[in-house]
Amino acid sequence: MTDQIKFDGNQLYIENLKAADLAEKYGTPLYVYSSNQITRKHRALRNAFAVMPGMRILYALKANSNGEILKHIRSLGTGADTVSGGEIFLALRSGFSPGSISLAGVGKSDRDIDFAISQEIGVIIVESEGELEVVSRRAKALGKVARVSLRVNPDVDAHTHPHISTGLKENKFGVNLDCAGGTVKLAAGMKNVEFVGIHSHIGSQITDIEPFAEAAESIREFALKLGRDGIPVRQIDFGGGIGVRYRNAIKHELLPHEKQEENSIDLSALAKLLKDRLSLPDCELTIEPGRFIVAEAGVLLTRVLYRKESSGRTFVVVDAGMNDMMRHALYSAYHQIVPVELSGSGFETVDVVGPVCETTDSFAVQRQFPPVKRGDLVAILTVGAYGYSLSSSYNSRPKPAEILVDRDYARVIRDRETYEDLV
Repeated sequence: MTDQIKFDGNQLYIENLKAADLAEKYGTPLYVYSSNQITRKHRALRNAFAVMPGMRILYALKANSNGEILKHIRSLGTGADTVSGGEIFLALRSGFSPGSISLAGVGKSDRDIDFAISQEIGVIIVESEGELEVVSRRAKALGKVARVSLRVNPDVDAHTHPHISTGLKENKFGVNLDCAGGTVKLAAGMKNVEFVGIHSHIGSQITDIEPFAEAAESIREFALKLGRDGIPVRQIDFGGGIGVRYRNAIKHELLPHEKQEENSIDLSALAKLLKDRLSLPDCELTIEPGRFIVAEAGVLLTRVLYRKESSGRTFVVVDAGMNDMMRHALYSAYHQIVPVELSGSGFETVDVVGPVCETTDSFAVQRQFPPVKRGDLVAILTVGAYGYSLSSSYNSRPKPAEILVDRDYARVIRDRETYEDLV
């Protein structure tokens, strides 16, 4: 994963702090984030895209919207990609300037739109002709001019999980390129709308550069066509989707090697691709990473409650449940899981499951795993994105605390919920 989350000897560390000590002090289940890992991932993007000095990074809040993490990411010089009025509120409260915020989303309510317009955010990304007309009417009612971009659907297969693919014609997102020109012309003629550009996002957890290349070429051709029609494109927002490594996030001789390891996108090659295809005159390029910046910074610490043998299977029951981290329950997403302390006792085949009353409440099925017993701690890795942000109080289970680590200092950035909080 990174030298920020690693084993030193047989003990798991998050930066300079023992994971076991954090669990003992703050309890489990517990989300722990590495501040410096977030910084390093952001720096990797900045360094790769140095070939495009004017490029903007907007962090996608849906990945993780904890206020203290947002403040840290904002301090690195990013803007904010939001998909609701609530996310706009959180971005503003965390110090993002209104002009650095975009609002996307296929089903914006009038309340979302009114809030975005009244706060004078940088751009509203419209996803249909009907939505464009609503934005125009709401802007007129508020006595404002709304800056808008049009999300287009390039019909590109991102080769990712079907639940997080967004760039195919059968997906609900954006306007198909073959009819997007008419929507842009409609926007360009509206008095209370200022058309500024086009937006595209083909999916998440993309580990192959080819879908990005295909999408970039389609966007370029469309932008050039609009220019020939007398409609300048001043912004191209290429979205996000850069994948991260979930398998073998940490490698150690006392851990099993996980097969089907994900590819890693060459950021320099991606930057060169976008520079070559999307560097257009008087046009600003924006990307919207979310998962890439925060996923690898997050760990979910959980304690073993029981070992259960049933019909030839071994279940390791932990105190975290699908309400705390539902990616596996939602679409069988894979996360590496490691003991917080390695013993070197070989491996066994187990299911790692939670306490929630659903069969889908599991984190690993028939996984090779070092033997653990009641009271041992394990860490679910790469949960900084879509971990806590997808959590719930299902089964009336209070949500876990969140901790941010900076070198040898840890602080609570969200309190653990209590039973009273459920009322």
